[in-house]
Amino acid sequence: MTYVPAENRYQSMTYRRCGRSGLKLPAVSLGLWHNFGDITPYGVQQSLLRTAFDHGITHFDLANNYGPPYGEAERNFGRHMLQDWKPHRDELVISTKAGYDMWDGPYGNFGSRKYLISSLDQSLKRMNLDYVDIFYHHRPDPGTPIEETMGALDYIVRSGKALYVGISNYNPEQAAAAIRTLRELGTPCLIHQPSYSMFNRWIENGLTDLLKKEGVGCICFAPLSNGLLTSRYLNGIPADSRAAHDPRYLKASSITEEKLTKIRALNDMALSRGQALSQMALQWVLRDDAVTSALIGASRPEQIIENVRALDAAPFTGEELAAIDRILAG
Repeated sequence: MTYVPAENRYQSMTYRRCGRSGLKLPAVSLGLWHNFGDITPYGVQQSLLRTAFDHGITHFDLANNYGPPYGEAERNFGRHMLQDWKPHRDELVISTKAGYDMWDGPYGNFGSRKYLISSLDQSLKRMNLDYVDIFYHHRPDPGTPIEETMGALDYIVRSGKALYVGISNYNPEQAAAAIRTLRELGTPCLIHQPSYSMFNRWIENGLTDLLKKEGVGCICFAPLSNGLLTSRYLNGIPADSRAAHDPRYLKASSITEEKLTKIRALNDMALSRGQALSQMALQWVLRDDAVTSALIGASRPEQIIENVRALDAAPFTGEELAAIDRILAG
């Protein structure tokens, strides 16, 4: 059956300008990190993408090695592109990345010109796209000159394979060098994608100030701390949870009683605001206008709907933000 998007899809979403660019991103974006490989049925993937777009999420974020196995998320997205998204391509912002290991040998990792350009060529074929809207260097490469890595990003924009470029996982010093080099080449850095949540506030130590100063957008991943900042772990570790069966991203040993005490206190505060904990956690990372968008993952459509509704809540008061800081400080 042909997919017909919801007519009111743009009414439930807030769109924020990305740095000083002309591009706006939805305040909540959908990442295809965990649930678009071969472990997730095609129909579930389709329902997640359709639900997201029906609720105003226009930005889908991928990387070359998302799966499992590597490349499978892009390959699956390419099938969805042919079935559902070709008529709506110009309503979407699609991003992908390269920087982590992708194939064997010396040319399938880090930040060389050869790796980045060949990886994007492969990604475009898998996704059945002529171009991506945003292409990221996924992590810093200490062994490759920044001029080579950023020069490859500049070439990628000039070749028409990407409309914008960005960086991910760069610390403030590394980000400053990348932003400066791209500006000198004539291709501005659009956006930075760092991890950020109530439990992971490293970007507040200089990175957000840099991005504001340079007019670069910010889209944070793991804003729910890989599920910790949800109701999932209030009573310990469920047998079917990520921490119980997939320790790559959330180890059971990291869910300490001290952390659970904080999670329960945050949950009580969220309930007092009429929110789920996940909604309050998303609203918290978006409280600073340095953050353009929060990148969510989902395994069920209902999670997407709940997360989008985080945008309906009243703004935090100064007293509430101070209370959150006290909880996090223990």
